[in-house]
Amino acid sequence: MHITFYGAAREVTGSMHLLSTETDKTILDCGMFQGRRKEAEEKNRVIPFDPEMVTSIILSHAHIDHSGRVPFLTKENFNGRIISTDVTKDACEYLLLDSAKIQESDSEYLNYKVVRGFLNNLKTSSDQNFASPREVKEIKKLLKRKGERLNREKINELIRKYNLKKVEPLYNSDDAQQAFGLFDGYPYKHSITVGKDISCKFYDAGHILGSAICMIKAKENGRTYNICFSGDFGRFDKPILKDPTLSFNEEDRDVDLLIMESTYGNRHHGAVADIKDQLKKIVNDTFERGGSVLIPSFAFGRAQELIYVLHELYNEALVPRIPVYLDSPLANNLTRVFGEHPEVYDKDTHKTFLEDGKNPFSFKQMNFVKSVEESMALMRNDQPAIIISSSGMCEGGRILHHLRYKIHNAKHTILIVGFMAEHTLGRRLLDKGFEYEKSGRTGQPPLLKFLNKEYPLKAHVTQIGGFSAHGDRNELIRFIKESNLNIKKIAVVHGEKNQALSFADYLKEEGYWTAVPKRGETIHI
Repeated sequence: MHITFYGAAREVTGSMHLLSTETDKTILDCGMFQGRRKEAEEKNRVIPFDPEMVTSIILSHAHIDHSGRVPFLTKENFNGRIISTDVTKDACEYLLLDSAKIQESDSEYLNYKVVRGFLNNLKTSSDQNFASPREVKEIKKLLKRKGERLNREKINELIRKYNLKKVEPLYNSDDAQQAFGLFDGYPYKHSITVGKDISCKFYDAGHILGSAICMIKAKENGRTYNICFSGDFGRFDKPILKDPTLSFNEEDRDVDLLIMESTYGNRHHGAVADIKDQLKKIVNDTFERGGSVLIPSFAFGRAQELIYVLHELYNEALVPRIPVYLDSPLANNLTRVFGEHPEVYDKDTHKTFLEDGKNPFSFKQMNFVKSVEESMALMRNDQPAIIISSSGMCEGGRILHHLRYKIHNAKHTILIVGFMAEHTLGRRLLDKGFEYEKSGRTGQPPLLKFLNKEYPLKAHVTQIGGFSAHGDRNELIRFIKESNLNIKKIAVVHGEKNQALSFADYLKEEGYWTAVPKRGETIHI
Protein backbone atom coordinates (compact mmCIF):
# COMPACT_ATOMS: atom_id res chain seq x y z
CA MET A 1 0.00 0.00 0.00
CA HIS A 2 1.31 3.44 -0.85
CA ILE A 3 0.31 7.08 -1.27
CA THR A 4 1.63 9.29 -4.08
CA PHE A 5 1.42 13.05 -3.68
CA TYR A 6 0.42 14.82 -6.89
CA GLY A 7 -0.61 18.25 -5.59
CA ALA A 8 -0.25 20.56 -2.59
CA ALA A 9 3.20 19.01 -2.13
CA ARG A 10 5.55 21.79 -0.96
CA GLU A 11 2.91 24.22 -2.24
CA VAL A 12 -0.57 25.26 -1.18
CA THR A 13 -2.86 24.65 -4.15
CA GLY A 14 -3.91 21.64 -6.23
CA SER A 15 -4.48 19.20 -3.37
CA MET A 16 -4.45 15.64 -4.74
CA HIS A 17 -3.05 12.39 -3.30
CA LEU A 18 -3.50 8.87 -4.70
CA LEU A 19 -3.92 5.97 -2.24
CA SER A 20 -3.17 2.65 -3.94
CA THR A 21 -3.83 -0.84 -2.60
CA GLU A 22 -3.89 -4.20 -4.36
CA THR A 23 -7.59 -3.75 -5.16
CA ASP A 24 -8.36 -0.03 -5.10
CA LYS A 25 -7.11 3.36 -6.20
CA THR A 26 -8.61 6.23 -4.24
CA ILE A 27 -7.94 9.94 -4.72
CA LEU A 28 -7.86 12.17 -1.65
CA ASP A 29 -9.01 15.57 -2.95
CA CYS A 30 -8.97 16.65 -6.58
CA GLY A 31 -7.98 20.28 -6.39
CA MET A 32 -7.13 22.92 -8.94
CA PHE A 33 -3.74 24.62 -9.06
CA GLN A 34 -3.93 28.40 -8.69
CA GLY A 35 -1.26 31.03 -9.34
CA ARG A 36 0.60 32.07 -12.49
CA ARG A 37 -1.77 31.47 -15.39
CA LYS A 38 0.58 29.52 -17.67
CA GLU A 39 2.06 27.35 -14.91
CA ALA A 40 -1.36 26.62 -13.36
CA GLU A 41 -2.81 25.79 -16.79
CA GLU A 42 -0.05 23.28 -17.48
CA LYS A 43 -0.39 21.60 -14.10
CA ASN A 44 -4.18 21.44 -14.21
CA ARG A 45 -4.27 19.70 -17.59
CA VAL A 46 -1.91 16.91 -16.55
CA ILE A 47 -3.46 13.92 -14.79
CA PRO A 48 -0.53 11.60 -13.97
CA PHE A 49 -2.67 8.46 -13.81
CA ASP A 50 -5.53 6.89 -15.74
CA PRO A 51 -8.81 8.30 -14.28
CA GLU A 52 -10.63 5.17 -15.47
CA MET A 53 -8.63 3.08 -12.98
CA VAL A 54 -9.66 5.20 -9.97
CA THR A 55 -12.34 3.69 -7.72
CA SER A 56 -13.40 6.79 -5.79
CA ILE A 57 -12.59 10.37 -4.93
CA ILE A 58 -12.77 11.45 -1.28
CA LEU A 59 -13.16 15.21 -0.87
CA SER A 60 -12.15 16.87 2.39
CA HIS A 61 -14.10 20.05 1.55
CA ALA A 62 -15.47 22.21 -1.25
CA HIS A 63 -12.81 24.87 -1.81
CA ILE A 64 -11.66 24.90 -5.44
CA ASP A 65 -8.03 24.10 -4.59
CA HIS A 66 -9.40 20.83 -3.17
CA SER A 67 -12.35 20.06 -5.49
CA GLY A 68 -11.79 22.11 -8.65
CA ARG A 69 -10.55 19.38 -11.00
CA VAL A 70 -13.37 16.92 -10.29
CA PRO A 71 -15.24 17.76 -13.55
CA PHE A 72 -11.98 17.43 -15.49
CA LEU A 73 -11.58 13.87 -14.18
CA THR A 74 -15.20 12.93 -14.75
CA LYS A 75 -15.02 14.01 -18.39
CA GLU A 76 -11.80 11.96 -18.73
CA ASN A 77 -13.66 8.67 -18.07
CA PHE A 78 -13.63 8.60 -14.28
CA ASN A 79 -16.83 6.71 -13.42
CA GLY A 80 -16.44 6.06 -9.72
CA ARG A 81 -18.04 7.84 -6.76
CA ILE A 82 -17.23 11.24 -5.30
CA ILE A 83 -17.59 10.95 -1.55
CA SER A 84 -17.95 13.97 0.73
CA THR A 85 -20.01 15.38 3.56
CA ASP A 86 -23.57 16.46 2.76
CA VAL A 87 -22.63 20.13 3.03
CA THR A 88 -19.60 19.76 0.74
CA LYS A 89 -21.81 18.10 -1.85
CA ASP A 90 -24.29 21.02 -1.72
CA ALA A 91 -21.52 23.64 -1.87
CA CYS A 92 -19.73 21.96 -4.78
CA GLU A 93 -22.79 22.32 -6.98
CA TYR A 94 -22.32 26.09 -6.81
CA LEU A 95 -18.52 26.23 -6.67
CA LEU A 96 -17.81 23.86 -9.56
CA LEU A 97 -20.41 25.42 -11.82
CA ASP A 98 -18.96 28.84 -11.05
CA SER A 99 -15.47 27.53 -11.80
CA ALA A 100 -16.67 26.22 -15.16
CA LYS A 101 -18.25 29.57 -16.06
CA ILE A 102 -15.06 31.44 -15.15
CA GLN A 103 -13.03 29.11 -17.37
CA GLU A 104 -15.49 29.51 -20.23
CA SER A 105 -15.32 33.29 -19.89
CA ASP A 106 -11.50 33.30 -19.67
CA SER A 107 -11.24 31.06 -22.73
CA GLU A 108 -13.54 33.33 -24.73
CA TYR A 109 -11.45 36.37 -23.82
CA LEU A 110 -8.16 34.62 -24.65
CA ASN A 111 -9.57 33.49 -28.00
CA TYR A 112 -10.61 37.09 -28.67
CA LYS A 113 -7.02 38.16 -27.96
CA VAL A 114 -5.69 35.41 -30.28
CA VAL A 115 -7.86 36.67 -33.12
CA ARG A 116 -7.09 40.34 -32.40
CA GLY A 117 -3.37 39.60 -32.34
CA PHE A 118 -3.58 37.72 -35.61
CA LEU A 119 -5.53 40.50 -37.30
CA ASN A 120 -3.10 43.14 -36.04
CA ASN A 121 -0.22 41.27 -37.66
CA LEU A 122 -2.06 40.36 -40.82
CA LYS A 123 -0.23 41.53 -43.95
CA THR A 124 -1.79 42.37 -47.25
CA SER A 125 -1.53 39.26 -49.37
CA SER A 126 -2.59 38.09 -52.80
CA ASP A 127 -3.85 34.92 -51.16
CA GLN A 128 -7.63 35.04 -51.21
CA ASN A 129 -7.77 33.60 -47.71
CA PHE A 130 -6.32 36.83 -46.33
CA ALA A 131 -8.14 40.14 -46.01
CA SER A 132 -7.27 43.65 -47.09
CA PRO A 133 -6.53 46.34 -44.44
CA ARG A 134 -10.05 47.74 -44.86
CA GLU A 135 -11.56 44.28 -44.45
CA VAL A 136 -9.41 43.67 -41.37
CA LYS A 137 -10.75 46.87 -39.81
CA GLU A 138 -14.32 45.81 -40.50
CA ILE A 139 -13.70 42.31 -39.12
CA LYS A 140 -12.33 43.77 -35.88
CA LYS A 141 -15.58 45.66 -35.37
CA LEU A 142 -17.47 42.37 -35.53
CA LEU A 143 -15.53 40.77 -32.68
CA LYS A 144 -17.71 42.54 -30.11
CA ARG A 145 -21.45 43.04 -29.85
CA LYS A 146 -23.23 45.95 -28.20
CA GLY A 147 -22.41 46.35 -24.53
CA GLU A 148 -18.83 45.13 -25.07
CA ARG A 149 -19.92 41.48 -25.16
CA LEU A 150 -17.69 39.23 -27.23
CA ASN A 151 -19.07 37.83 -30.47
CA ARG A 152 -18.24 34.19 -29.79
CA GLU A 153 -19.57 32.93 -33.13
CA LYS A 154 -17.45 35.37 -35.17
CA ILE A 155 -14.35 34.68 -33.10
CA ASN A 156 -14.73 30.91 -33.55
CA GLU A 157 -15.38 31.38 -37.27
CA LEU A 158 -12.09 33.29 -37.67
CA ILE A 159 -10.17 30.74 -35.61
CA ARG A 160 -11.39 28.00 -37.96
CA LYS A 161 -10.84 30.05 -41.11
CA TYR A 162 -7.24 30.97 -40.30
CA ASN A 163 -6.40 27.74 -38.49
CA LEU A 164 -5.54 29.53 -35.24
CA LYS A 165 -4.92 27.69 -31.99
CA LYS A 166 -8.12 27.78 -29.96
CA VAL A 167 -8.04 28.03 -26.16
CA GLU A 168 -10.36 25.49 -24.53
CA PRO A 169 -11.56 25.60 -20.92
CA LEU A 170 -10.38 22.86 -18.59
CA TYR A 171 -14.05 21.89 -18.41
CA ASN A 172 -17.34 23.59 -19.17
CA SER A 173 -20.72 23.92 -17.46
CA ASP A 174 -22.01 20.68 -18.97
CA ASP A 175 -18.99 18.82 -17.58
CA ALA A 176 -19.67 20.29 -14.13
CA GLN A 177 -23.32 19.26 -14.30
CA GLN A 178 -22.27 15.74 -15.28
CA ALA A 179 -19.95 15.53 -12.27
CA PHE A 180 -22.76 16.36 -9.83
CA GLY A 181 -24.44 13.06 -10.60
CA LEU A 182 -21.47 11.15 -9.15
CA PHE A 183 -21.52 12.87 -5.72
CA ASP A 184 -22.59 10.98 -2.59
CA GLY A 185 -22.96 13.08 0.55
CA TYR A 186 -22.77 11.71 4.10
CA PRO A 187 -23.00 13.02 7.67
CA TYR A 188 -20.07 13.13 10.06
CA LYS A 189 -19.02 9.96 11.93
CA HIS A 190 -20.76 7.66 9.46
CA SER A 191 -18.75 4.71 8.11
CA ILE A 192 -18.78 4.72 4.30
CA THR A 193 -17.72 1.88 2.02
CA VAL A 194 -15.39 3.43 -0.53
CA GLY A 195 -13.93 0.44 -2.39
CA LYS A 196 -13.52 -3.31 -2.04
CA ASP A 197 -11.22 -3.01 0.96
CA ILE A 198 -11.48 0.69 1.83
CA SER A 199 -13.87 2.62 4.06
CA CYS A 200 -13.97 6.23 5.20
CA LYS A 201 -15.37 8.24 8.08
CA PHE A 202 -15.64 12.04 8.26
CA TYR A 203 -14.90 14.10 11.37
CA ASP A 204 -15.43 17.87 11.61
CA ALA A 205 -12.26 19.78 10.61
CA GLY A 206 -13.59 23.21 11.64
CA HIS A 207 -12.16 24.86 8.50
CA ILE A 208 -15.30 25.76 6.53
CA LEU A 209 -18.86 24.51 6.63
CA GLY A 210 -18.79 20.77 5.86
CA SER A 211 -14.99 20.43 5.96
CA ALA A 212 -13.75 17.06 7.13
CA ILE A 213 -10.85 15.21 8.62
CA CYS A 214 -11.00 12.01 6.58
CA MET A 215 -10.24 8.79 8.45
CA ILE A 216 -9.61 6.05 5.89
CA LYS A 217 -9.37 2.33 6.67
CA ALA A 218 -7.64 0.21 4.05
CA LYS A 219 -7.04 -3.54 4.17
CA GLU A 220 -4.08 -5.23 2.54
CA ASN A 221 -2.48 -8.65 3.15
CA GLY A 222 -4.84 -9.33 6.02
CA ARG A 223 -4.01 -6.15 7.93
CA THR A 224 -6.04 -2.97 8.37
CA TYR A 225 -4.27 0.39 8.09
CA ASN A 226 -5.60 3.78 9.21
CA ILE A 227 -4.73 6.83 7.13
CA CYS A 228 -5.87 10.18 8.54
CA PHE A 229 -6.12 13.02 6.02
CA SER A 230 -6.52 16.38 7.74
CA GLY A 231 -7.75 18.25 4.66
CA ASP A 232 -7.56 21.91 5.64
CA PHE A 233 -7.49 22.06 9.42
CA GLY A 234 -9.48 24.85 11.05
CA ARG A 235 -9.17 27.05 14.10
CA PHE A 236 -10.52 26.79 17.61
CA ASP A 237 -13.13 29.17 19.05
CA LYS A 238 -14.11 30.67 15.69
CA PRO A 239 -17.68 31.95 15.18
CA ILE A 240 -20.34 29.84 13.41
CA LEU A 241 -18.40 26.56 13.15
CA LYS A 242 -17.71 23.89 15.72
CA ASP A 243 -14.09 23.38 16.80
CA PRO A 244 -11.91 20.86 14.96
CA THR A 245 -12.37 17.34 16.26
CA LEU A 246 -9.98 16.14 18.96
CA SER A 247 -11.93 13.09 20.15
CA PHE A 248 -12.11 10.16 17.71
CA ASN A 249 -13.91 6.85 17.97
CA GLU A 250 -11.83 4.08 19.48
CA GLU A 251 -11.56 2.11 16.23
CA ASP A 252 -10.03 5.13 14.50
CA ARG A 253 -7.40 6.14 17.04
CA ASP A 254 -4.35 4.21 15.82
CA VAL A 255 -3.08 6.14 12.80
CA ASP A 256 -0.42 4.63 10.55
CA LEU A 257 -0.03 7.81 8.52
CA LEU A 258 -1.32 11.32 9.17
CA ILE A 259 -1.38 13.53 6.07
CA MET A 260 -1.27 16.97 7.68
CA GLU A 261 -1.67 20.40 6.15
CA SER A 262 0.87 23.14 6.97
CA THR A 263 -0.44 26.36 5.41
CA TYR A 264 0.64 28.27 8.52
CA GLY A 265 3.15 25.74 9.80
CA ASN A 266 5.62 28.43 10.83
CA ARG A 267 3.24 31.26 11.74
CA HIS A 268 0.98 32.35 14.55
CA HIS A 269 -2.37 34.06 14.08
CA GLY A 270 -3.84 36.82 16.17
CA ALA A 271 -6.28 35.67 18.81
CA VAL A 272 -9.75 34.82 17.53
CA ALA A 273 -11.17 36.94 20.36
CA ASP A 274 -9.50 40.05 18.85
CA ILE A 275 -11.25 39.80 15.47
CA LYS A 276 -14.25 41.92 16.42
CA ASP A 277 -12.18 44.72 17.99
CA GLN A 278 -9.79 44.82 15.03
CA LEU A 279 -12.63 45.00 12.52
CA LYS A 280 -14.35 47.68 14.60
CA LYS A 281 -11.24 49.88 14.54
CA ILE A 282 -10.71 49.48 10.78
CA VAL A 283 -14.34 50.34 9.98
CA ASN A 284 -14.37 53.36 12.29
CA ASP A 285 -11.01 54.69 11.06
CA THR A 286 -12.05 54.36 7.43
CA PHE A 287 -15.43 55.98 8.07
CA GLU A 288 -13.68 58.97 9.66
CA ARG A 289 -11.71 59.42 6.40
CA GLY A 290 -14.97 59.28 4.45
CA GLY A 291 -13.91 56.07 2.73
CA SER A 292 -15.08 52.52 2.17
CA VAL A 293 -13.67 49.21 3.39
CA LEU A 294 -13.03 46.87 0.47
CA ILE A 295 -12.57 43.22 1.43
CA PRO A 296 -11.41 40.58 -1.06
CA SER A 297 -12.97 37.40 0.25
CA PHE A 298 -13.39 33.74 -0.53
CA ALA A 299 -17.02 33.17 -1.40
CA PHE A 300 -17.42 30.14 0.85
CA GLY A 301 -16.64 30.49 4.52
CA ARG A 302 -14.85 33.81 4.81
CA ALA A 303 -17.65 35.93 3.35
CA GLN A 304 -20.21 34.44 5.72
CA GLU A 305 -17.92 34.84 8.72
CA LEU A 306 -17.41 38.52 7.91
CA ILE A 307 -21.17 39.05 7.66
CA TYR A 308 -21.62 37.29 11.01
CA VAL A 309 -19.07 39.51 12.83
CA LEU A 310 -20.42 42.69 11.20
CA HIS A 311 -23.92 41.67 12.30
CA GLU A 312 -22.63 41.45 15.88
CA LEU A 313 -20.92 44.86 15.61
CA TYR A 314 -24.08 46.46 14.26
CA ASN A 315 -26.25 44.86 16.93
CA GLU A 316 -23.94 46.24 19.62
CA ALA A 317 -23.76 49.70 17.95
CA LEU A 318 -19.94 49.58 17.88
CA VAL A 319 -19.60 50.90 14.32
CA PRO A 320 -21.62 53.31 12.16
CA ARG A 321 -24.41 51.46 10.42
CA ILE A 322 -23.15 52.07 6.90
CA PRO A 323 -24.38 49.75 4.13
CA VAL A 324 -22.74 46.34 3.76
CA TYR A 325 -22.64 44.78 0.29
CA LEU A 326 -21.86 41.20 -0.65
CA ASP A 327 -20.95 41.57 -4.32
CA SER A 328 -20.53 37.99 -5.43
CA PRO A 329 -23.32 35.90 -6.99
CA LEU A 330 -21.45 32.77 -5.88
CA ALA A 331 -21.15 33.97 -2.28
CA ASN A 332 -24.86 34.86 -2.31
CA ASN A 333 -25.72 31.29 -3.28
CA LEU A 334 -23.31 29.80 -0.76
CA THR A 335 -24.76 31.95 2.02
CA ARG A 336 -28.00 30.08 1.33
CA VAL A 337 -26.11 26.80 1.85
CA PHE A 338 -25.09 28.11 5.27
CA GLY A 339 -28.72 28.89 6.02
CA GLU A 340 -29.75 25.36 5.05
CA HIS A 341 -27.34 23.63 7.44
CA PRO A 342 -27.79 25.04 10.99
CA GLU A 343 -27.09 21.54 12.33
CA VAL A 344 -23.35 22.17 11.99
CA TYR A 345 -23.30 25.58 13.73
CA ASP A 346 -21.60 25.94 17.10
CA LYS A 347 -23.44 26.63 20.37
CA ASP A 348 -22.65 30.37 20.37
CA THR A 349 -24.34 30.86 17.00
CA HIS A 350 -27.44 29.08 18.23
CA LYS A 351 -27.48 31.19 21.39
CA THR A 352 -26.68 34.56 19.75
CA PHE A 353 -29.01 34.32 16.76
CA LEU A 354 -31.03 31.13 16.19
CA GLU A 355 -32.69 30.95 19.61
CA ASP A 356 -34.07 34.46 19.01
CA GLY A 357 -35.28 33.50 15.56
CA LYS A 358 -32.66 35.64 13.80
CA ASN A 359 -30.74 34.80 10.64
CA PRO A 360 -26.99 35.32 11.34
CA PHE A 361 -26.44 36.39 7.73
CA SER A 362 -29.23 38.93 7.31
CA PHE A 363 -29.75 42.36 8.87
CA LYS A 364 -31.13 45.74 7.82
CA GLN A 365 -27.89 47.13 6.37
CA MET A 366 -26.97 43.90 4.56
CA ASN A 367 -27.33 43.99 0.77
CA PHE A 368 -26.80 41.11 -1.66
CA VAL A 369 -25.66 42.38 -5.05
CA LYS A 370 -26.87 40.19 -7.90
CA SER A 371 -26.75 41.79 -11.34
CA VAL A 372 -23.77 43.19 -13.21
CA GLU A 373 -25.60 46.52 -13.42
CA GLU A 374 -25.98 46.68 -9.62
CA SER A 375 -22.30 45.83 -9.22
CA MET A 376 -21.22 48.55 -11.66
CA ALA A 377 -23.36 51.14 -9.86
CA LEU A 378 -21.78 50.12 -6.56
CA MET A 379 -18.27 50.47 -8.02
CA ARG A 380 -18.99 54.07 -8.98
CA ASN A 381 -20.74 54.92 -5.69
CA ASP A 382 -18.41 57.02 -3.54
CA GLN A 383 -20.47 56.90 -0.33
CA PRO A 384 -18.92 55.06 2.66
CA ALA A 385 -19.71 51.35 2.62
CA ILE A 386 -18.30 47.93 3.42
CA ILE A 387 -17.91 45.86 0.24
CA ILE A 388 -17.15 42.14 0.39
CA SER A 389 -16.32 40.69 -3.02
CA SER A 390 -14.55 37.72 -4.57
CA SER A 391 -12.17 36.33 -5.56
CA GLY A 392 -10.28 35.93 -2.31
CA MET A 393 -6.80 36.14 -3.89
CA CYS A 394 -7.82 38.90 -6.33
CA GLU A 395 -7.10 36.69 -9.34
CA GLY A 396 -10.45 37.40 -10.99
CA GLY A 397 -14.05 38.32 -10.33
CA ARG A 398 -15.75 41.56 -9.34
CA ILE A 399 -13.13 42.47 -6.75
CA LEU A 400 -10.81 43.62 -9.56
CA HIS A 401 -13.27 46.27 -10.70
CA HIS A 402 -13.80 47.55 -7.16
CA LEU A 403 -10.02 47.80 -6.79
CA ARG A 404 -9.86 49.67 -10.09
CA TYR A 405 -12.17 52.36 -8.70
CA LYS A 406 -10.76 52.61 -5.16
CA ILE A 407 -7.10 51.55 -5.08
CA HIS A 408 -5.80 55.03 -6.00
CA ASN A 409 -7.64 56.92 -3.21
CA ALA A 410 -6.10 57.18 0.27
CA LYS A 411 -9.45 57.50 2.04
CA HIS A 412 -10.30 53.86 1.32
CA THR A 413 -9.07 50.72 3.07
CA ILE A 414 -8.30 47.36 1.48
CA LEU A 415 -8.68 44.75 4.20
CA ILE A 416 -6.97 41.38 3.72
CA VAL A 417 -8.66 38.59 5.69
CA GLY A 418 -7.32 35.42 4.08
CA PHE A 419 -4.32 33.57 2.74
CA MET A 420 -2.73 34.99 -0.41
CA ALA A 421 -0.74 32.41 -2.36
CA GLU A 422 2.54 33.21 -4.05
CA HIS A 423 2.35 34.80 -7.53
CA THR A 424 -1.22 36.07 -7.03
CA LEU A 425 -2.36 39.70 -7.29
CA GLY A 426 -3.54 39.43 -3.69
CA ARG A 427 -0.02 38.59 -2.49
CA ARG A 428 1.47 41.50 -4.47
CA LEU A 429 -1.20 43.82 -3.07
CA LEU A 430 -0.44 42.67 0.47
CA ASP A 431 3.35 42.82 0.18
CA LYS A 432 3.53 46.18 -1.60
CA GLY A 433 0.83 47.67 0.60
CA PHE A 434 2.65 46.67 3.77
CA GLU A 435 5.96 48.03 2.45
CA TYR A 436 4.28 51.38 1.75
CA GLU A 437 2.65 51.46 5.20
CA LYS A 438 6.00 50.68 6.89
CA SER A 439 7.66 53.52 4.99
CA GLY A 440 5.18 55.91 6.58
CA ARG A 441 3.36 56.23 3.24
CA THR A 442 6.10 58.57 2.02
CA GLY A 443 7.31 58.95 -1.54
CA GLN A 444 5.61 57.59 -4.62
CA PRO A 445 3.03 54.87 -3.92
CA PRO A 446 3.79 51.44 -5.39
CA LEU A 447 2.19 50.48 -8.70
CA LEU A 448 0.07 47.39 -9.21
CA LYS A 449 -0.79 46.08 -12.65
CA PHE A 450 -4.10 44.35 -13.30
CA LEU A 451 -6.79 44.55 -15.97
CA ASN A 452 -4.00 45.58 -18.38
CA LYS A 453 -3.25 48.83 -16.55
CA GLU A 454 -1.03 50.07 -13.71
CA TYR A 455 -2.67 51.68 -10.66
CA PRO A 456 -1.02 53.58 -7.78
CA LEU A 457 -1.66 51.82 -4.47
CA LYS A 458 -2.73 54.83 -2.38
CA ALA A 459 -5.49 53.07 -0.43
CA HIS A 460 -4.57 51.86 3.03
CA VAL A 461 -3.78 48.13 3.17
CA THR A 462 -4.30 46.26 6.42
CA GLN A 463 -4.81 42.66 7.51
CA ILE A 464 -6.68 40.69 10.15
CA GLY A 465 -4.96 37.34 10.56
CA GLY A 466 -7.54 36.01 13.01
CA PHE A 467 -10.07 35.53 10.22
CA SER A 468 -7.93 32.79 8.70
CA ALA A 469 -9.75 29.50 8.38
CA HIS A 470 -6.45 27.59 8.71
CA GLY A 471 -5.01 26.65 12.06
CA ASP A 472 -1.63 28.20 12.86
CA ARG A 473 1.35 26.21 14.18
CA ASN A 474 0.01 26.10 17.73
CA GLU A 475 -3.39 24.83 16.58
CA LEU A 476 -1.87 22.20 14.28
CA ILE A 477 0.33 21.01 17.14
CA ARG A 478 -2.67 21.02 19.46
CA PHE A 479 -4.42 18.58 17.15
CA ILE A 480 -1.41 16.26 16.97
CA LYS A 481 -0.70 16.32 20.71
CA GLU A 482 -4.11 16.79 22.33
CA SER A 483 -6.30 14.59 20.15
CA ASN A 484 -6.73 11.00 21.27
CA LEU A 485 -4.94 9.71 18.15
CA ASN A 486 -1.83 7.53 18.31
CA ILE A 487 0.15 8.73 15.31
CA LYS A 488 3.02 6.68 13.86
CA LYS A 489 4.06 8.75 10.82
CA ILE A 490 3.27 12.21 9.47
CA ALA A 491 3.41 13.48 5.88
CA VAL A 492 3.38 17.28 5.80
CA VAL A 493 1.52 18.76 2.80
CA HIS A 494 -0.41 21.87 1.72
CA GLY A 495 2.14 24.50 2.66
CA GLU A 496 4.60 26.65 0.79
CA LYS A 497 8.03 25.02 0.96
CA ASN A 498 9.40 27.07 3.86
CA GLN A 499 6.24 26.59 5.91
CA ALA A 500 6.09 22.82 5.34
CA LEU A 501 9.79 22.22 6.02
CA SER A 502 9.78 24.37 9.16
CA PHE A 503 6.72 22.58 10.52
CA ALA A 504 8.27 19.18 9.72
CA ASP A 505 11.50 20.14 11.51
CA TYR A 506 9.52 21.08 14.59
CA LEU A 507 7.66 17.75 14.52
CA LYS A 508 10.93 15.83 14.16
CA GLU A 509 12.31 17.62 17.21
CA GLU A 510 9.20 16.50 19.06
CA GLY A 511 10.00 12.88 18.18
CA TYR A 512 7.60 12.27 15.27
CA TRP A 513 8.60 10.42 12.09
CA THR A 514 7.95 13.13 9.51
CA ALA A 515 8.33 13.55 5.75
CA VAL A 516 7.66 16.47 3.39
CA PRO A 517 6.90 14.75 0.08
CA LYS A 518 7.72 16.38 -3.22
CA ARG A 519 5.28 16.36 -6.12
CA GLY A 520 5.15 12.83 -7.52
CA GLU A 521 6.86 11.28 -4.47
CA THR A 522 5.48 8.10 -2.91
CA ILE A 523 5.31 7.01 0.73
CA HIS A 524 4.89 3.29 1.41
CA ILE A 525 2.86 2.14 4.38
